[in-house]
Amino acid sequence: MQTLVRRPTIDDLRLSPGKRARLYRLLYEYGPANGTLLFLPIDQGIEHGPVDFFDNPDSIDQDYIFRLAIEGKYSGVACHIGLAEKYFGPYAGKIPLLLKINGKTNIPSDEDPFSPMTSSVEDAVRLGADAVGYTLYVGSPRQAEDIAQLDGVRQDCERYGMPLVVWSYPRGKAIKEKGGQDSLYAVDYAARLACEFGADVVKLNVPKVGDNLEKQPKPYNTLNLSEEDAIRKVVKSAGRTLVLISGGSKVGDEDLLHKARLAMDAGVTGLIFGRNLWQRKWDDSLEITSRIHKMLEAYSA
Repeated sequence: MQTLVRRPTIDDLRLSPGKRARLYRLLYEYGPANGTLLFLPIDQGIEHGPVDFFDNPDSIDQDYIFRLAIEGKYSGVACHIGLAEKYFGPYAGKIPLLLKINGKTNIPSDEDPFSPMTSSVEDAVRLGADAVGYTLYVGSPRQAEDIAQLDGVRQDCERYGMPLVVWSYPRGKAIKEKGGQDSLYAVDYAARLACEFGADVVKLNVPKVGDNLEKQPKPYNTLNLSEEDAIRKVVKSAGRTLVLISGGSKVGDEDLLHKARLAMDAGVTGLIFGRNLWQRKWDDSLEITSRIHKMLEAYSA
């Protein structure tokens, strides 16, 4: 399956002037600055607890993360309200802020996940953010509550001219029964929902092709695609929504570069790599970041 997908651009998104101005800064004034995106997220302290900082103890210091993002020439840092209010001030204007406005711990069961609000779009405006991030748990038994909450956020984003980035994550018992949260069926559905619910940018995981194929609904149970074709399919399902691919758990340099290149070849707009960058030591992180930048130079939009 070699369906060609044109990478959407800012002109395809039909944005208000405020949204366009902020998203333009992210795409063309910071990071690769060529129409692609490279974000450094640090929301894992809420989602996973302090355990993720053990590999590189220096990374628990938010000043370390902002300095790394500036020196590594990232498009922005994604973090929650507490870290933004306590640490972002000295770095405002030097690196964009993507404020995550909902979150949850991983302590309870993930059978019916829901991510409550931790801040607001108004907070993002006050802090000088260039975008807000919202986690939607696709397929959760609490999806009615989640979708209603997202709709309120979307309306506020329109009111304040703030780009909306949706972490669109399949979760819950029904998703497990239909092939799992990283199946092509689940990720493809998550991509489509982000577009239909009004996201400007969607963050997705790479589909695990071939896993639990027989459990996936028709016709997904017959689609034995390559990784690149699977990513290409979810990019197409996302329509006029820019796609970011998540880095996930830490992997080796060559595996990380392979994932990045595969995703970009398939038509995504950019990458959002957290643990794969700040779990490395400072020099190692900057070295692999430099290699990612050189790769992204080939994907100007």
